[in-house]
Amino acid sequence: MYAVMFSLLVGFVTVSQVSASPCPAHPNAIKNIDLGPRPYYLISNMTDGPLKSRLVSCKEMTMKASTFSIGHRGGACLQFPEHSKESNMAGARMGAGVLECDVTFTKDRHLVCRHSQCDLHTTTNIVNIPALNAKCTEPFIPAKDGKPASAKCCTSDITLTEFKSLCAKMDASNATATSSGDYLGGTTNWRTDLYATCGKVMDHEEHIAMVEGLGLAHSPELKAPGVPMPFAGNYTHEMFAQQMVDNYKKAGVPASRVMFQSFEPKSIRYWLDNEPAFGQNAILLDESGDKPGSMSQAIQNLTLYAREGVRTMAPPMHYLVEVKNGTMVPSAYAKKAKELGLGLISWSLERSGPLALVHSRGDYYYTSVQDVVTKDGDMYNYVDVLARQVGVAGMFSDWSGTVTYYANCFGIGLE
Repeated sequence: MYAVMFSLLVGFVTVSQVSASPCPAHPNAIKNIDLGPRPYYLISNMTDGPLKSRLVSCKEMTMKASTFSIGHRGGACLQFPEHSKESNMAGARMGAGVLECDVTFTKDRHLVCRHSQCDLHTTTNIVNIPALNAKCTEPFIPAKDGKPASAKCCTSDITLTEFKSLCAKMDASNATATSSGDYLGGTTNWRTDLYATCGKVMDHEEHIAMVEGLGLAHSPELKAPGVPMPFAGNYTHEMFAQQMVDNYKKAGVPASRVMFQSFEPKSIRYWLDNEPAFGQNAILLDESGDKPGSMSQAIQNLTLYAREGVRTMAPPMHYLVEVKNGTMVPSAYAKKAKELGLGLISWSLERSGPLALVHSRGDYYYTSVQDVVTKDGDMYNYVDVLARQVGVAGMFSDWSGTVTYYANCFGIGLE
């Protein structure tokens, strides 16, 4: 099963050939996938048409996990603290066939799951623990005299043991806070703190063991360090990149079941040169077209990356879709990638609020399609173009059930 799983993601086989059903040998494999009500709500909110009819026809299907559904920051961080065990388990329950750990390092050079090396002040309760707050790069400062509250706390400020003592929370902060407890607030009103009472933070080895126990696949991202490298004088970027590989080797996980990610081309080059089995499955994340006027260069870069041996690119969703005559269609970026034989993965669905607000106010992930997105049901129109016209091999999502439903209905990434 797993020997072909990631060949999907580098363009060797079609998505329908890939299996994501948990193996019986895995002790914690989830047998009953439960998507919850959200996919059905989105479908009900769609405009009538062939796509809605197809999705409606799948409402009573028995759902399976799918490799097309990739759990972003665990797969349930729309409502659960990101990179917490709870987010991962909820993403797995919603059928994510692949789970992500964004990998960074602690002061004592252990690898942990965190979206940014220096986000502990907004994603954990560290500022409310005096002994650990004092170790932060910038300890908590309350709002005063018109200046907002602030803090900067990095995983590299503390040891693994200290990191493991933290509680994960929703990624937010209260800029008007006059106390460290108040600073922990600020969660936007379309998310929730209902499941953020004390999320369990995870180190990388724990994450590997959890995913193995579930019988799913791995997609770790080597985060760009938030501190100068070499760290503490002799911990180089190459050592960091190799340590991530070594954790999978130590756990006996074959490269065919691991899809590395990085925004840094040098990391992909390192793996291609030094760990080719892992490097061939690696994904180059791309945000080089973000600045005004930079998209043409981002498209040109694809040729260089393909020549260097990159097989899969992962830009944000809006790089891959544009609007012509009021209809969403594949973009120039998507067409160039296809021309070069590059696989594509997109990120990140369900990262945004209600789509009526996206339409009126704008949103990063909907930059190119804002004018044709007016209600929540339009999300599946976006997914459909990405899947069937652009041909993405997988989608990172903050709420895995949405993508899993679509994948099951169209038979993508299943047995």
